[in-house]
Amino acid sequence: MTSTVHRTCPLCEAVCGLTLTLDEGGHVTSVRGDKDDPFSKGFICPKGASLGRLDEDPDRLRKPLIREGDLWREVGWDEAFAAVRAGLAQVADRRSTAVYLGNPNAHSMAGALYGAPLIKALGTRNVFSASTADQMPKHVASGLMFGHPLAIPVPDLDRTDYLLMLGANPLESNGSLCTAPDFPGRLKALRGRGGRLVVVDPRRTRTAALADEHVFVRPGTDAYLLFGIVHTLFAEDLARPSHPVNGLAEVREAAKHFPPEAVSLRTGVPAEVIVRLARELAGAPTAAVYARIGTCTAEFGTLAQWLVEVLNVLTGNLDRPGGAMFPKPATEFGARRRAYAMGRWRSRVRGLPEAGGELPVATLADEIETPGEGQIKFLLTVAGNPVLSAPHGDRLDAAFERLDFMVCVDPYLNETTKHANVILPPPRVLQSGHYDFLLLGFAVRNYARYSPPLLPLDGQPSEAQILARLAMIASGLEGDLDAFVIDEMLRKAAETPGSGIEGRDVAELRDLLEGETGAERRLDLMLRLGPYGEWAGKGDLSLRKLLDHPHGLDLGALEPRLPEVLKTASGVIELAPPQLIEDVERLRGKMEEAPPEIVLIGRRHLRSNNSWLHNVGTLVGGSNTCTLQIHPADVARLGLGGEAVVTSAKGRLTVPLEPTDTIMPGVVSLPHGWGHAGSAQSVAAEHAGVSVNALTDESTIDVPSGNAVFNGVPVTISPTGVITAH
Repeated sequence: MTSTVHRTCPLCEAVCGLTLTLDEGGHVTSVRGDKDDPFSKGFICPKGASLGRLDEDPDRLRKPLIREGDLWREVGWDEAFAAVRAGLAQVADRRSTAVYLGNPNAHSMAGALYGAPLIKALGTRNVFSASTADQMPKHVASGLMFGHPLAIPVPDLDRTDYLLMLGANPLESNGSLCTAPDFPGRLKALRGRGGRLVVVDPRRTRTAALADEHVFVRPGTDAYLLFGIVHTLFAEDLARPSHPVNGLAEVREAAKHFPPEAVSLRTGVPAEVIVRLARELAGAPTAAVYARIGTCTAEFGTLAQWLVEVLNVLTGNLDRPGGAMFPKPATEFGARRRAYAMGRWRSRVRGLPEAGGELPVATLADEIETPGEGQIKFLLTVAGNPVLSAPHGDRLDAAFERLDFMVCVDPYLNETTKHANVILPPPRVLQSGHYDFLLLGFAVRNYARYSPPLLPLDGQPSEAQILARLAMIASGLEGDLDAFVIDEMLRKAAETPGSGIEGRDVAELRDLLEGETGAERRLDLMLRLGPYGEWAGKGDLSLRKLLDHPHGLDLGALEPRLPEVLKTASGVIELAPPQLIEDVERLRGKMEEAPPEIVLIGRRHLRSNNSWLHNVGTLVGGSNTCTLQIHPADVARLGLGGEAVVTSAKGRLTVPLEPTDTIMPGVVSLPHGWGHAGSAQSVAAEHAGVSVNALTDESTIDVPSGNAVFNGVPVTISPTGVITAH
């Protein structure tokens, strides 16, 4: 006997609906795209198709582990939590504790709901995450311009006439900070209705090959290119903001220093192309500019993200159909906050500013290695592998050995968790409920879907219960964390005019909530209070309704909503935040700097997602391999063979070469997330590859955001057996 069930895929940002067939033992026998999902409409990628194999990975930890010397011992949950309690008790000063949150937290209910209470319970400002290795420039730019770091416009893909895309490869990544299932199909539809797609990238990626035009650009110079376009808009009187702004004159003045002829020398993009792009953006009926990780993880990442939104504003395309729009997620609720601020505190060693409550992961090793008051001695990681994902990972690998105690919530014994004293494994995917609290805030169409657990926990605590238990241990309190959080949310909502429940009794409202778990009840509360919720008086959305619609609900196309999104103190768009205008001087200072002979960039694979999918046999091999892409002209010029030695200021690697004319001369590309030699994960160990972050430099960051720099890293390339100094 078999059963057919439906759930959202949790493996990337596309939130595709899946239809799974389970046998009577609960094993996945097939995975297909859910054709009845109104958002993904049956689309599926190789990652989603492999969900069953990932879920039943034999190397996945089933019980907690405690390290004793070089050996690991399986223990029960009570003993594991007792060990955590004892380890935390060794820390006399909570300033010596730290948290690292990895990328999968954005793909889980537990990560979205319990991360903040856990950090608060630990009482530490040493919070690090994958955000400062990926996307913090976008959050900083949005926070400074719109007043909130999550007020991130997304391209209205289904209605736009013109899309300029920089440093993004959604045919491989499935989208990033832009939730769009079947991104390839949406781009093809754009072109099919007569629209135009232009991709700017140092590589002719699969996305670039699909485009109407691909523009090669030197890595790390996107801000110069964007400024050249802004300059042209002003010079040709094409700037037409459709919303009130502060700072238009300041942006105009800053752009004077970046004429197309000058930035052409820095970017490698012909001046006439820069001018034409400006005219096309201004002249299209609707248009949007979208940029992602290739532009974020560069020396001027925040300026690039700022200029993306400056262009959307100047062309009149912000907050209009077919332009760059703000989604309205179903769980959005909250009173108007005070204006965004950053740099409220700084890191102890390098003095790097906080952004969004986080410190840059580029300084995590400094904080562990440097003695003194506040030196990190206790580290908790949740679903993260910074040894492979953070800059100069080899240094972090050694630094973790210095910790007094380390706890990891993770399903694997990997390059980071091998340093832990205690590993707490979350349950399998199919044993977990799923709702995309974070990703639906970046969706190109308003949508909601909840996937309840498909299999029983069988005595295993849920991930939510694990994080809640850790929070209670850290706080020294007893009780039900969910009950406390729910009562606090209800109390605030009851005191908020316009919430729909103002003045009502908290206990009465609490009793109305549905859900088998605390996490489900919290979801029910957020849905009811949200913009489509039954308590808000604007709809009838609740957990019950989502359970009754297992394929998800289409909540409509994006609509203009800038006034309710803006959180700036002025109430208008801040087009020229002082922190960014100040950083323009740094950009100007490097305008005429000669580019390095060869620079390194990363790349995405369709069947990969950072380091956490390399233990699934169906997702490794083929095109998903750890090779150094290099232009054939560079191979010939440097006298290279099948392998080469890549040397940076921080490290050296020997890597197999993949000559291809899809990459610019003077640029080489190595994928991210590899380096599994000696891993306890059997498949990953067989396809080990090398870690690109043996080469990246933790001392080089994007100044405003503190984001690590992974693109445009200067390197030298030499034949094996011939090692050159860097």
